[in-house]
Amino acid sequence: MPENAAAPAVPSAALPDAAQVQRSTLRVLVLTQALGGVGVTTGITVAALLARDLSGSDALAGTAQTGQVVGSAIAAAGIAAATTRAGRRPGLSAAYLIGALGSTVCVLAAVLRVFPLLLVGTVLVGFASAANIQARYAATDLAEPGHRARALSTVVWATTVGAVLGPNLAGPGERLGAVLHIPGLAGPFVIAAVFLLGAAAVMELRLRPDPMLLAKSLRRAQQAAEGGPEPAATSLRGLVDLILARRGLLAAVTGLALSQAVMVAVMVMTPLHMRDGAATLEVIGLVISGHILGMYAFSPVMGYVADRFGRPALLFAGGVVLLVALLLAGTSVAGWSWSLGLGLFLLGIGWSAGSVAASTLVTDQTPLEYRAQVQGVADVVTWVTAALGGAAAGLIVGSAGYGWLSAVSAVFVLGILAAAEVTRRSLATETHSAESSR
Repeated sequence: MPENAAAPAVPSAALPDAAQVQRSTLRVLVLTQALGGVGVTTGITVAALLARDLSGSDALAGTAQTGQVVGSAIAAAGIAAATTRAGRRPGLSAAYLIGALGSTVCVLAAVLRVFPLLLVGTVLVGFASAANIQARYAATDLAEPGHRARALSTVVWATTVGAVLGPNLAGPGERLGAVLHIPGLAGPFVIAAVFLLGAAAVMELRLRPDPMLLAKSLRRAQQAAEGGPEPAATSLRGLVDLILARRGLLAAVTGLALSQAVMVAVMVMTPLHMRDGAATLEVIGLVISGHILGMYAFSPVMGYVADRFGRPALLFAGGVVLLVALLLAGTSVAGWSWSLGLGLFLLGIGWSAGSVAASTLVTDQTPLEYRAQVQGVADVVTWVTAALGGAAAGLIVGSAGYGWLSAVSAVFVLGILAAAEVTRRSLATETHSAESSR
């Protein structure tokens, strides 16, 4: 029988042990996140520089990141649809493969010096970014509710290895370009393509059994034993109505989207801010590595805090850290400075807190049968918001400067703080209602 979500209920005794599969799933996800992290971040580090080189405009430099974010939004919807039909593996492995193709297109764009072709390539690279983000949800499919944040954060943490290494490959990638007789800024995309191919291969060959399909099979077996009906599928409008009807879920999606948008807008323009101060690619790579270290290395801590003290508290703390990061980065001089390095590091920390907290909230508050679809909608909203932020970032820096970008971003952080308070009140109301009904 083919492995798909529409398979009939199987007796629970005939199904694999969920705890054992969860451990295997986390090992596979850790490896793919490391490989995918190298692939995605190696290209991100030089994308804006290559866009400025090909377009000749600072204002258009941010469009490379915007293209990647647009691709991520498209991919998020596709991965969610594939997950609902056939589980996590097919959509994630295909997205990594498309990302590798996109990196190759970026190399071709640099060689031919065709700016629109670069944008096409970055859109395709965005598929790999979406895979790295969506993979975190695969860690929660079989996790116990009280350990979901820690399971999710373990996968996010795994990106540290690749994500910190990736930006530091910008310099070697430039030298690789010289060896291959292609532009120096194309070299990092060659490295990216190789690592993304590796991520696709590991995901396709090793994520078996599929955690989402097993979770659904276990749920169907439980429903069959209890005699309960299986919920019907819902439309996109139904998913949107579901999100809008749950204040806590809507606030979680908002917090997730704004955390991503603020982080993307500042991160993508930082290499230009540094390059304008004559910083080398090696120094730029070091700063971006510090930023990405903040994004991923402390994820297990974030997961523990979310499970121990609550998701809303972590989301609020993430917003506060983002405000401090924007103050430090926004007041830094062009080039290298300690305030810029620390600001970018804290920008990563704030994003990590917001992402872990909000992602877990989205998972907690969505029924299993709709979970992959709602997660996909949440990520589409997140990437579209980030795309708008990336596009606006280039315009703001080109017309007013890097400091104003941080000031504008701080306004949106206030929305994250508000979302944290809404989720806190929503969860408190649910807890009170549950206790009153006993």
